[in-house]
Amino acid sequence: TNFLEERKDLVEQLPKRQDRASKLLSYLGDVIVNGHPLVPADFRFNFALAKKQPSLFGREPAAAETQRLAGTREKLLELGPEKFAAWVRGQKPLFVTDTTMRDAHQSLLATRMRSYDMLQIASAYAEKHVKLFSLEMWGGATFDTALRFLKECPWRRLTDLRERIPNILFQMLFRSANAVGYSNYPDNVVQAFVKEAHQAGMDLFRVFDSLNWMPNLKLAIDAVRNEGALCEAAICYSGDILDPSRTKFTLKYYVNLAKQMEKGGANLLAIKDMAGICKPIAAQKLVRALKQEIGIPIHFHTHDCAGGQMAALLLAVEEGVDIVDCAFAPLSGLTSQPSLNALVEALRFTPRDTGLSPERLQQTADYWEDVRKFYRPFESGQTAPSADIYLHEMPGGQYTNLVQQAQALGLGERWHDVGRMYAEVNKMFGDIVKVTPSSKVVGDMALFMLANNLTPADVLDGSRELAFPESVVEFLEGKLGQPPGGFPEKLQKRVLRGRKPMTQRFGELLPSVNFDDVRAELETKFQRSSNQDLFSYLMFPRVFPDFVEHQRRYSDTSVLPTPAFFYGMEKGEEINVEIDPGKTLIIKFQTVGDPHPDGKRLVFFELNGQPREVLVLDRKLVGQGLVAGRVKAEVGNPAHVGAPMPGAVVNVTVAPGEKVAQGQKLLTMEAMKMETTLYAEQSGTIAEVLVRAGMQVEGGDLLLRYG
Repeated sequence: TNFLEERKDLVEQLPKRQDRASKLLSYLGDVIVNGHPLVPADFRFNFALAKKQPSLFGREPAAAETQRLAGTREKLLELGPEKFAAWVRGQKPLFVTDTTMRDAHQSLLATRMRSYDMLQIASAYAEKHVKLFSLEMWGGATFDTALRFLKECPWRRLTDLRERIPNILFQMLFRSANAVGYSNYPDNVVQAFVKEAHQAGMDLFRVFDSLNWMPNLKLAIDAVRNEGALCEAAICYSGDILDPSRTKFTLKYYVNLAKQMEKGGANLLAIKDMAGICKPIAAQKLVRALKQEIGIPIHFHTHDCAGGQMAALLLAVEEGVDIVDCAFAPLSGLTSQPSLNALVEALRFTPRDTGLSPERLQQTADYWEDVRKFYRPFESGQTAPSADIYLHEMPGGQYTNLVQQAQALGLGERWHDVGRMYAEVNKMFGDIVKVTPSSKVVGDMALFMLANNLTPADVLDGSRELAFPESVVEFLEGKLGQPPGGFPEKLQKRVLRGRKPMTQRFGELLPSVNFDDVRAELETKFQRSSNQDLFSYLMFPRVFPDFVEHQRRYSDTSVLPTPAFFYGMEKGEEINVEIDPGKTLIIKFQTVGDPHPDGKRLVFFELNGQPREVLVLDRKLVGQGLVAGRVKAEVGNPAHVGAPMPGAVVNVTVAPGEKVAQGQKLLTMEAMKMETTLYAEQSGTIAEVLVRAGMQVEGGDLLLRYG
């Protein structure tokens, strides 16, 4: 009977059971009972939408077949970046980038689109839309949102989509010294991230700096070029080149900036109109001037906030722009990009016909129309074009996030005031380029001032002590870089309170990261050590642990269909969940039981035809004070005694204040006719008993605490 105890090495060699099915059921049970934290409590999902699967068309092509359908990626691999850029410049048809998988849902749906819905349609892109120039499907806010809210690995999205779409260029948005985060990182982190992303399947890096500052941009340009990837440097458009009173961001300013980017090594140039304020005539003049002054392809990106940007695209096309950004019709317009379907039709039978099939585009649009219905709680709130954009110049990708921030601060009913204050803050900052993270600084300051009933005069008046948002302090300190024309001196002194502003690039001051040390820390804390996890942890050290804990508790929930992930299931509903190729779980939800005395409910399922149940704490009952919430034992804390197994009923044999000796019986636990006794591992005094006789517990629940 002591054989296993004496030969623990045999047990350690056994493969650890993942138990993914039980963990997924626990997740589904929790969402069914408590709802999803991202979904408002009063939102009711129409499960009839879930029963109608999004319309996939045609057959799924095999990987070998898609590889025979040569697209822009094959052309890049054949020619290399320099010759590829020259080839693009020489083509007559207009190239189109689809932003549906990145900027479109970031702008319309608060970046909440899951990889699951992208992967369902991915093979159809490879077979039916091979003439697209690129797919913008990564970077920007999608990286941290995947970890933070969707609980999925952003790197997995890249590699899974790459496997299904081997023939079209993948494009990402890269914030130069900020990489995919919101603050500056050491140079070696930026360089190594680019290398890892390129090796994982990224082809084209659209790099920008939130202040159009060349020292930050040069770091990113060099990092991309050193890896042999395509570098598209972006001039972030702000102001109005048609307005003679706005003398900072003029046509001459943008042309000079573009020349610096071409000289600095960019393969392509992007006009990044993140707020949709580059008016049609301005777009025409800007593209005309750039075509005369630089020799690399020009890629025009805009948002349709005011409703007139299709005209801007068409006038840019007349002036010879090489590539434009659009989104499939169901995820276009408003804070997103203009409609891809409409643009293709507008150019049919003209010299710049895109060559894309309108019929096939409509089939994909039908799919995205179905998918968008799953994300209704995350809609931006803008229901019609708005000319307010010309007042506040707020980026389309920021709009939805700022709406949610305003609501959280109780300012949701004052949205127009938010827009006006945003414009006031921009003037107070000296009229700056507004794109992540500089746009976040403006938004933070605007909300701060509204919440505290402050005017610009109040801010500049030194008589009142103010605790400015940290993002504002870091901006005026120079950590994001230097804006054109410098900082307003009076405001800078007021905010910094004697701190000395910096003039050199912040990344130069940061010590290089020792990746071996970080990898060792990853291994110790999370039992992970891959390069991809390393970068996720480096850039989001507070978000990554929560992501790991979610996967430990619930497994990889990215495999769940989107309705089930956000809304749970309705009684009698059955879903198929593929956890591995060829390994599918058939899950049917039966019902939810009545609450136990400790506030937990049994949720009943069928798993592959067999009855299964999970125990879920009803947090609504905890919130109403009907039951006490459960806490978890801290791993490694000798004062904590935790439950070694889930679903067990406890019977306590000690009381608070009682002195116990090592080896003394503390309590018994019974689960599925198996009884376990917990004995004191040390002598001491029981300070607290957190369970009572007959209570059912989960694994890791704190049962007793020593004094």
